[in-house]
Amino acid sequence: MPLMLSSLYDALLEAGASEEKARQAAEEAAAYETRLTRIEVHLESLSHRMNIMLTGMTLVLGGVLSTLWVLARH
Repeated sequence: MPLMLSSLYDALLEAGASEEKARQAAEEAAAYETRLTRIEVHLESLSHRMNIMLTGMTLVLGGVLSTLWVLARH
């Protein structure tokens, strides 16, 4: 049996939907929730990678600026 949002299923049944349509809608909503969760995880991973890249770029920029400072003093 596919993943289903039981509270949505129950609400749809109370609203008068047939069991089949309520089940189908609850399963479809659960699929979207699962997909959004996976997207969220990927975005967090990308955010972490961007932070690492920005840290590296900051270190490189610091090295370049310190080198230019030393060269400018001579």
